Amino acid sequence: MQTDIKPPARTLSQIPRSIWMLGFVSMFMDISSEMIHSLLPMFLVTSLGASAMMVGLIEGVAEATAPIVKVFSGALSDYLGNRKWLAVIGYGMGALSKPLFALAPTAGIVLTARVADRIGKGLRGAPRDALVADITPPHLRGAAYGLRQALDTIGAFVGPLLAVVLMLLWSNNFRLVFWVAVIPGIAAVTLLVIGVREPPHPSGAKRINPLKLENLKKLSRSYWWVVFVGAVFTLARFSEAFLVLRAMQGDVPVALVPLVMVVMNLVYSASAYPFGKLADVMSHTRLLAMGLVVLIMSDVVLAHGSHWPLVLLGVALWGLHMGLTQGLLATMVAQVAPPELKGTAFGFFNVTSGLATLVASLVAGELWDRFGAGTTFYAGAGFCIATLIALVARTTTSGGKA
Repeated sequence: MQTDIKPPARTLSQIPRSIWMLGFVSMFMDISSEMIHSLLPMFLVTSLGASAMMVGLIEGVAEATAPIVKVFSGALSDYLGNRKWLAVIGYGMGALSKPLFALAPTAGIVLTARVADRIGKGLRGAPRDALVADITPPHLRGAAYGLRQALDTIGAFVGPLLAVVLMLLWSNNFRLVFWVAVIPGIAAVTLLVIGVREPPHPSGAKRINPLKLENLKKLSRSYWWVVFVGAVFTLARFSEAFLVLRAMQGDVPVALVPLVMVVMNLVYSASAYPFGKLADVMSHTRLLAMGLVVLIMSDVVLAHGSHWPLVLLGVALWGLHMGLTQGLLATMVAQVAPPELKGTAFGFFNVTSGLATLVASLVAGELWDRFGAGTTFYAGAGFCIATLIALVARTTTSGGKA
C-alpha cells in the first residue's frame, strides 16, 4: 500500500518562511527565559534570602497568570483580525521583564518581573498558535507546529547550558548572567517584527465579539472533545520540576541535576518535527495514544527508582512523549476550530490545559509529601490509562474514525 509521505527535505522546503521565523523567535525567547529561570530559585534563596515558600509562591502566581491571559488574547486576535502585533506586544513584555531580574533588590521585584513575563507569554501564545494555522496550508500544519516546537525547545536546553557555562566563567555572578539574557530577548522581538508576515485579512470584514454566546456555539463538539482530551492528558503530565526533584533524590551531584532538563529538551527538540510531520499523514488518535504509552513507560521508570541511569531513561522518555504530543494537540485544535475563531479556540484550549497543569502539580506535590515519589509517578501513569480508555471509547463510538 503506497502512502503520500514526501521526503523530509521537500516537506521542510514547503513550510512557509514565516513559520521558520516564528520558530527562531520562540528559540531566542526561550534561551533568554531559561537562562534566568534555571538560576532563579538559587538566586532568590542565596542572594535575596527568600524562603522556599516564597519561591513556591512566586512560581505559582506566575504560572497561573499566563493561561488566564491566553483566553483574552486569543479572542482579541480574532476580534481585531491581527495576530502578529499582539504577539509582538507579548514578546516585547517578555524581553522588557528581563532587566528587572538583573536589577531586583528584593523578592517582590522578582515576583513583579515573573508576572510581567508570564503576562507576555499569555498575550503571545494563542495569537501565535493561531497565526501558524493562518499561514500554513492545512496539509502541512502538523509539520509546521512540530518545526516551531522543535526550534522553541532548542532554546529550552541551550539557555540552561549557557547559564551553567557563564556561571562557571564569572564565579556565580547571577546578575551578570541575567543581563546577558536580555540580548536573545531583544533578538526575538526584532526578528518577529521584521521576519514574520501575517496573511492579509479581508478588507471591510465585520468585527465580531468571539466571546458572545452565539459565536462560542460555533466551536463544535469535536473542538471541545480536543479540549477535554488535552486537559485530561495534562493531568497525567504534572510540572517538570518533579523530574528535577527525582534526580535530586539519587546519587547525582547537585551541580549536574539541572542537566536532566537538558536531556529532556534534547529528546523533545529532536522528536517534535518528525512526529509533527507524521501528524499530517497518520491518525491523530493513534499518535496521541502512542504518546500516552510512552508517558506511562516514563512514569513507571521514574517510579521504580532514583538511580542516575533510570532517571535519565525516564526523563528521555518524558521528552519523547512531549515531542509526540505537543505539536499534535495544536494541530488537532487548528483542524477543528472555525477560521474566524482560531485565536479564541487556542485561548480556551491553553487556559484549560494550564489550569489542569496547576491541579496536577498540586496533587503530585501532595502525593509526593505523603507517600513518596513512586506514588506520584504511578498516579501519573493512572491518569494516562484513563485517557487511553477515553480515546478508545471515543474511537469505538465514532466507528473507528479519528
